[in-house]
Amino acid sequence: MKNKTALITGASRGIGEAIARAFGQAGFDLILTCSRSMEDLEKIAEEIKNIHKVSCECHCVDMGNYEQVTGLFAGIDHLDVLVNNAGISYVGLLSDMSHDEWQKVMGTNLDSVFFTCKHSIPLMLQKHSGRIINISSVWGNNGASMEVAYSASKAGMNGFTKALAKELAPSHITVNAIACGVIDTAMNRCFSPEDMEALVQEIPADRLGTPQEVAKLALSLADSPDYLTGQIITIDGGWY
Repeated sequence: MKNKTALITGASRGIGEAIARAFGQAGFDLILTCSRSMEDLEKIAEEIKNIHKVSCECHCVDMGNYEQVTGLFAGIDHLDVLVNNAGISYVGLLSDMSHDEWQKVMGTNLDSVFFTCKHSIPLMLQKHSGRIINISSVWGNNGASMEVAYSASKAGMNGFTKALAKELAPSHITVNAIACGVIDTAMNRCFSPEDMEALVQEIPADRLGTPQEVAKLALSLADSPDYLTGQIITIDGGWY
């Protein structure tokens, strides 16, 4: 029996790496992308292949570039699960943000979701089934000061998720998002230890989340009932 195939974007570290490892352990053949850390991604892929005996392709792709994403999909002829994890942040005053910086955040975090879904849907329609999982943020629900572009991109992802779920529900393709709270990844290491400690004190679980916890939730959505769709599922230790 042929393994199912999952495409996971932004898989060279953090949440994306954890999701790749979890899906590999579950027996999925993998297509992994990164924007620049190809050496790291290839090392992860080799470990997954050797341990779990699955196929694991690596591609260096700017997910905010439509031509590059189209090129990626030119080599994909079937797909069961799409995990849109690629994302970047910008921390600073909106008035200090350049137009190029705004476009980069929106391109990587939101345009990429349109690009991948546009190409994935025809592949999933062939099987009349599929799972699209978007990695979002609590800031998409609530907004964060000094992270306006990031918050806007994740709010857009949430709206995209709910709308596309309605389009695809008759075809047994589900679309859900995971709204992450503060997860212990490199993206959050721009904050000082003092700031992080203050943040942890606000979280009822009294700790940061782990990438592995997000990965476990993503894997469960890959095997969820068709009736579970259009949801923004928050994993934040009870914070929001």
